[in-house]
Amino acid sequence: MANEEFKAEMNGFSNIDHVIGVVSGKGGVGKSMVTASLANALAAQGYRVGILDADITGPSIPKMYDIHEHAMSDTNGIYPAISGNGIEIMSTNLVLENEEDPVVWRGPVIAGVVKQFWTDVIWGTLDYLLIDMPPGTGDVPLTVYQSLPIEGVLIVTSPQDLVRMIVTKAFKMAQMMDIPVLGIIENYSYLVCPDCGRKISVFGESHIDEIAKELGTTVLGKIPMDAEVAKAADEGAYAGVLSEYLDDAIVAVTKL
Repeated sequence: MANEEFKAEMNGFSNIDHVIGVVSGKGGVGKSMVTASLANALAAQGYRVGILDADITGPSIPKMYDIHEHAMSDTNGIYPAISGNGIEIMSTNLVLENEEDPVVWRGPVIAGVVKQFWTDVIWGTLDYLLIDMPPGTGDVPLTVYQSLPIEGVLIVTSPQDLVRMIVTKAFKMAQMMDIPVLGIIENYSYLVCPDCGRKISVFGESHIDEIAKELGTTVLGKIPMDAEVAKAADEGAYAGVLSEYLDDAIVAVTKL
């Protein structure tokens, strides 16, 4: 169970209204792309948004926004980088000597860095801070749940055979930590044929609606595979991506 005594103190120069976790039970479901898409959508609506990249060993957010410089700091703390569309970003890649160096740290060190991204980073005034969590239910998600004031989480998944078990694990971890699950977002839901417009279920037919019903939560979006979106991420042009499939997710977040 989450315990207030474990909560880390926010940097004194930060003022954050809402903290939202974006989680997944396994890797490879495009969680970072969903996090960035949510951030873009919120920023486009005029909200002040930040992304805390808690995927310490596999950070991808800075590259998606073409951010390669080191984070600056002074006696007050560390300053996040700013994306082309005004999103504040903090990630391991911004503090490594070389962004392509592997992070070969043990669990407690990684968990400590995540806490530092909360206690030492000067986020300024934000309406929403999105936490891009690493996959699974290990040390770092546990640290985030226990140390940061998470108001709710969005679970990202894909339409594969193991989805029921994987989503259920992520859902139950949030429940154990007394964190509300705002809903589920299915990524790579289908592929639209460029010639005939037919929807192709590349990973098989989705069962996410029935899974959400069993868990007592809601499906907040089904995002298709899109080569142009993937290209934007690879080329560092993700600041220009606005998804039309996340309207319900944005409503769920902004209702908090």
